[in-house]
Amino acid sequence: MMMTNNMKAKHSLAVFGLLCTLNMACTDTWNEHYDTAVADSGTLWQKISDPQGNTQQFARVLEACGYKEVLDGSQTYTVFAPADDTFSAQQADSVIALYNSEKAAGQTDADNKAVKQFVQNHIALYSHPVSSLTNDTLTLMNRKYYPLSSQKLGGCTLTSAARLCSNGLLFTLSGKLNYFPNIFEYLGQDSETDSAYQFFRRYSIYEFDETKSVVGDVIDGRTIYLDSVSTLTNRLFDIYGRINSEDSTYWMLCPSNDEWNRLVSEYSPYFNYPNNVAKRDSLVYTHTRLAFMGGTIFSASRNTEKSLQDSAVSTMAQSALIRSLLDTEPYYIYAKPYADGGIFSGTQDVACSNGHVLKARQFGVSMYDTFMQTVKVEAENLASQDNLVDAIDPVTIHQVTTSNPFYGKVSGNSFVEIKPSTPTSSVVVRYSVPNLLSGMKYDVMAVFVPATAADTLAREEAKKPCRVVSRVAQTDQNGKLSEPPLRNAKTTQAGVVDTVKMSTVTISTCSYGLTDALVKLDIKSNVQETQLSTYSNTLRLDCIIFKPVK
Repeated sequence: MMMTNNMKAKHSLAVFGLLCTLNMACTDTWNEHYDTAVADSGTLWQKISDPQGNTQQFARVLEACGYKEVLDGSQTYTVFAPADDTFSAQQADSVIALYNSEKAAGQTDADNKAVKQFVQNHIALYSHPVSSLTNDTLTLMNRKYYPLSSQKLGGCTLTSAARLCSNGLLFTLSGKLNYFPNIFEYLGQDSETDSAYQFFRRYSIYEFDETKSVVGDVIDGRTIYLDSVSTLTNRLFDIYGRINSEDSTYWMLCPSNDEWNRLVSEYSPYFNYPNNVAKRDSLVYTHTRLAFMGGTIFSASRNTEKSLQDSAVSTMAQSALIRSLLDTEPYYIYAKPYADGGIFSGTQDVACSNGHVLKARQFGVSMYDTFMQTVKVEAENLASQDNLVDAIDPVTIHQVTTSNPFYGKVSGNSFVEIKPSTPTSSVVVRYSVPNLLSGMKYDVMAVFVPATAADTLAREEAKKPCRVVSRVAQTDQNGKLSEPPLRNAKTTQAGVVDTVKMSTVTISTCSYGLTDALVKLDIKSNVQETQLSTYSNTLRLDCIIFKPVK
């Protein structure tokens, strides 16, 4: 149907009317979002401290904690002040007393609970207007996140429209915001877990963060910061998990103080370093505690609530690919953690702002799943090879090719061949073995490789087994290496990759984490000249293994 001129005119008027209606609606929404604040004269501090106002108790706390100057300056803030009818003088006195006691104890403002958990818990940087459209998450000065709507911040109701001050916005609240601690903070607040807190806190350092600080004027060539922000750094957080971060989610298994003390007593004998080791006492202290805490933090990036029902993968666990490449066991991974006997069984679950603390009054993590590990030294690693006697130097390192029948049966598909310097010599090779624990019993094993793993045509040589003797030399408490006689004669199987148990030994001093190994393994070919037609005096070694005896 064709539209007449009269119909066209009516259509245009209707469209114009619709556009006007839409424009008016958008303008109302726009104004509602930006014009809810009531204009006021003066700074935030002047408004908060106004004797005619309803925030006198909050003002007392701010002044006592040094925030009068902050809120009386030019930097823009949004303040959510608890109203006097819900925040009493007694409550204000309690916060002020907390501030003064922590300050007297030498606590910095960055760590002062009155500042961090109360004052900064009610202030946000910059202006944050509120409207009926508001549905957001607000970051406060202490880096805590709270949901912000048109009527509420966190669990508190906004009891007034915003007052627009010269340096920001002021709201009043129906009460003080409850502080929700993160995992690290919770450990320090619970009298049953503060042993863990004090241990982690030893490694905390606050460093000035220029990128997060608010720049003011330059006076006498120096930049003055209106808000100077220091960021907590901690070496343990960098390694094991940022349990202090509000941007991450973790589960942390934490022994109660009684369990902590029991574990320290049980584990410390494994870290008995020689007396001459630098910073010996510090090493004993740190490694004893990391032995049971190292595998107790679980990140949401590797676990979910659902996957934790099947297994818990700690931040210390290596990926399946790395374990395959290194041929290592799956340490720091725990099956069925919530089942009876699982590591989370019987724990108390405490919700925190960035995850959960699973408080354990009985610690169920086996040391054989964590720090009590098999130590393997690749024999072809020349850095671990200390000494050669009556052998051709340099030694030969062979790669097992993909077409060889022994491919995949030799660790790393490579091994070392140590030939005697003369046809009748008996070679001796010494290996350094690191990271062994004191007081721990180990099975000592060497893996021998047949000649055909390098050359498939060397069939006659491959028919000859090896005869060897060995010894484990150890460093004693005074730092002296003790070398017993070579003994424990063993004969290998010919033509196969053969793992031979050389001996079982209890280690006297700990070398865990040290640059220098304190234990040496010597292996000597034990073949008489008259036996050379039957036995080989060439050593072909894949690796050396020290396996903990359970």
